[in-house]
Amino acid sequence: MNIEKTSALVLAAALALSACATPDTPPYMGGPDNFGEANRQTMMAQVIDPAPQYDTAVPETSAEHAGQAVERYRTDKVKKPERVKTSNALSSSGSGGGGSE
Repeated sequence: MNIEKTSALVLAAALALSACATPDTPPYMGGPDNFGEANRQTMMAQVIDPAPQYDTAVPETSAEHAGQAVERYRTDKVKKPERVKTSNALSSSGSGGGGSE
């Protein structure tokens, strides 16, 4: 090929590729303000709201029940919680390898 054909092909390719870009779209995905956004979102999910909004100003409590609980704790007569099962899965004690004896 001669130089004129090569330069014409390069110019045509450059024009074709430049048609994909718009002036407000950066050449990389998301733009400069989006870099590290996943990390920032994860961090902000762990931050406690400094001014939370609740339905009631002060949760309803009972000083009588709290006092009874403290007294049970001091005298070592704490109420045992009922046992709660979290699954019905059966456990096995096998290694899973099917070897001979």
